[in-house]
Amino acid sequence: MIGSLRMTVRLVAFTLFLVAITILALALRGGDIVIGKKLDRTSWAGRCFRGACRCLGLHIRWQGPPPQANSLVVSNHISWCDIPILGGLAPVRFLSKAEVACWPLIGWLAQQAGTLFIRRGGGQARQVKSAIGSALASGESVLIFPEGTTSAGLTVLPFHGLLLGAAREANVVIQPATICYQRDGRPDHVAPFIGDDAFHSHLIRLLKHPPSRVDVLFHEPVKITGELKSSELAQQLQETVLEGLRRLQAGEADLATVPVRTAAAPELSRLR
Repeated sequence: MIGSLRMTVRLVAFTLFLVAITILALALRGGDIVIGKKLDRTSWAGRCFRGACRCLGLHIRWQGPPPQANSLVVSNHISWCDIPILGGLAPVRFLSKAEVACWPLIGWLAQQAGTLFIRRGGGQARQVKSAIGSALASGESVLIFPEGTTSAGLTVLPFHGLLLGAAREANVVIQPATICYQRDGRPDHVAPFIGDDAFHSHLIRLLKHPPSRVDVLFHEPVKITGELKSSELAQQLQETVLEGLRRLQAGEADLATVPVRTAAAPELSRLR
């Protein structure tokens, strides 16, 4: 009974919120046409992402140095909720699977926010890498999920290295980030969006349960130098994010902000 009432209240709030940001997106699109160029959506996107997290009942904490204005952010991937959570903490463009573009309304809003879509197995990885590189070269930040899929949040899957090369080519730092969902002091079993789960059914389950606590850890920014191979870089970034996940799961969340450091082959700056 309580769960159904909670779901109803949150669903109404989330629906009204989607209507509001749809109106905002249409207004910005109209502004693009009138002015003749695309308006900056960065600040609006951040507000919308934070509002979405409130509607979803997510309690978010974050630690570490926030992403720089121009960087490639890499994170583990657990749920579609990762996007509003991280988007509310840092001004970034996202890389998402192509299926999201087909989600009713959500897909259109993602496109309006500048999301870059990739179709798995479609041979588009190099084109997407070029698009990421262009965004980085223009001074934007981009967030990617190098695992290539979502996990249950208990560990971090191996990272794929191809898209990481965009940071080297654009000469920007890589900012590793770890995201951890917990419920009652244990890994959250509701938040993961895995397998053949449908968006609408997952949303209903999320709204029906008590709030989830989400911890986000931003690690040291990494400057790539030397001849560090993409596969080595991917492995070491994955180890950094995994170490962060273990620390968050253990409750070791009090981390100090640290300066940018340099990574040269074969070593990579990592969490202390």
